[in-house]
Amino acid sequence: MESKYSLLYPAFSELTLLSIESAKTAGEILRTGFGTNYTISSKSDRHDLVTEYDFLSEQAIISTIKSRFPHHHFLAEESGATQESGAESNVRWIIDPLDGTVNFAHSVPIFSVSIAAEVDGELFCGVIYQPLLDELFVTEKGKGAWLNGKQINVSGTANLSDAFLVTGFPYIVAENPMSCIDHFTRFLQLGIPIRRLGSAALDLAYTAAGRFDAFWEVSLSPWDVAAGVLLVREAGGNVCDYNGMSYKIGNGSIIASNGLFDHEIIEVLQ
Repeated sequence: MESKYSLLYPAFSELTLLSIESAKTAGEILRTGFGTNYTISSKSDRHDLVTEYDFLSEQAIISTIKSRFPHHHFLAEESGATQESGAESNVRWIIDPLDGTVNFAHSVPIFSVSIAAEVDGELFCGVIYQPLLDELFVTEKGKGAWLNGKQINVSGTANLSDAFLVTGFPYIVAENPMSCIDHFTRFLQLGIPIRRLGSAALDLAYTAAGRFDAFWEVSLSPWDVAAGVLLVREAGGNVCDYNGMSYKIGNGSIIASNGLFDHEIIEVLQ
């Protein structure tokens, strides 16, 4: 069945078009629910929140994908790793149905839907959607990075001293994992402007679009970063870990940037 988005995005594959359709469907659910009364509960930490809209969004995404590809595998934030019994597939979807739940739960309008597809273990396509602004970031391997139909690229900022950075903190920040508090302090002492949005997916999307020059964080989950990693790379940027090695899903640390001053970032983090 031809996707209703194929005319708007003719260059993209069926998987990418399905990512768009799924993100748009989930985004409408979140847009409708935002600012209403909903049940809020905690998961691993008292500030690691979840609402019924996390579940509604995830169910809508998985249902949309399964209606087209019933045997594909999934790794989603709320339902974990799932696959049909006995089903064989080389495609795995990595889904964050509501990245920025704490913001959403407190009626702060900064959150997103993040969907990526791996084919044979390699990132193939990704979508990050901010439903309140109707900003749709789309990427497919070898086909660049796009925002609402226009191609985007990372910034041209050449030095850390001129950079505009974004970061985040894990829920266990009080334990200072990988010295994340110390790293943040070091950047502050350099006098560099830093933001903390509360959605790693948007941090990566905005880095891909050149709004931020670089992003760093630790202890992120695959669904937080999968779509954004491919987006940054396809926008001409670089994604590595704190040792400068190419980032792979599951790494404990991540740096995403325009690729022009990674060595300076790594010096601060080391």
